[in-house]
Amino acid sequence: MKIRDAVEAKALKTAMSAPARIRRVIAGRPVMLDGQTLAPDLQVMLRLQAIARPRDEEVPIATMRTNMVKETALVGGVQAIGEVRDLTVAGRPARHFLPTAPASPDPGPLLVFLHGGGFIEGDLDTHDAACRVLAERSGVPVLALTYRRGPEHVFPAAHDDADEGYRWVVDHAAELGADPKRIAVGGDSAGGNLAASVALAAARDGVPLAWQLLIYPCMDAERDTQSLRLFGEGFYLTTQFMDRADESYLPLPEHRRDPRMSTVRANVPPGLAPAYIVTAGFDPLRDEAESYARKLADAGVSVELQRCTDQIHGFLNIVGVGSTSRHAVEGIADKLRAALT
Repeated sequence: MKIRDAVEAKALKTAMSAPARIRRVIAGRPVMLDGQTLAPDLQVMLRLQAIARPRDEEVPIATMRTNMVKETALVGGVQAIGEVRDLTVAGRPARHFLPTAPASPDPGPLLVFLHGGGFIEGDLDTHDAACRVLAERSGVPVLALTYRRGPEHVFPAAHDDADEGYRWVVDHAAELGADPKRIAVGGDSAGGNLAASVALAAARDGVPLAWQLLIYPCMDAERDTQSLRLFGEGFYLTTQFMDRADESYLPLPEHRRDPRMSTVRANVPPGLAPAYIVTAGFDPLRDEAESYARKLADAGVSVELQRCTDQIHGFLNIVGVGSTSRHAVEGIADKLRAALT
């Protein structure tokens, strides 16, 4: 199986980096929707994965979790990093990524990162490559946390774990070589939702937080948006997956309306940390994340919104093949460095 994975990774990398003419033969006609054009290398990836590894979203969730580890390894590759330490944070596994060239000496900045996966999949391994790139490129150490997932643990288990984990980091900043005044929280997709919830709670409770990084976050569990209708099929994240994830982590209707989950409903407290919100043009979650950015701006929060118009949901993990997603992730890392150093 490892040989097959290596062969697939090599083939995917070669195809996504091929000359434009060859990529177009593989991918077909350009995909243009909502005034945007899908990145050609991602179009190749989606086409090949539909053939070689079609996603079956009706398999057991344990199988989905295993498949996500394989998929992210395929597109993430092996990424350089100064040092990686496995830790325990608030009683749960965590992983500390230390860059080769830190942006500043201890005590320095730190990004607390929460992985995506619809609250039902994703772990330290699925986001290992992405965290390495963020840390190594920015010079900012990244501490990736874990949390309980559905359906074994329903709302608000993941949110409680994220809050507890972040506050543990603040309390143990000295042990981590971090300056409590330069700690940020971030995450992608479900992790972006958790990061936003952590930031809101930190502001309400007076817990230090310097910055929040929200990468294509899910912000409204009762979503009814144009981006959902346009991109809910064929662009990696599907309506079918989101429905199953909601049923698994949010089994009660009131869970979906809770402002910790649907942060578009949350009151914005004074002192909320500045936010950098990144969306993908071809993502069903795009519109709800951008609505949250407008909500923060209207409340007087310092917020910057960046739409990566040619990208899909999950591009944070695609750092080992192609070029457009890697370029976008490096741009995020540059923002991280500028915000905390």
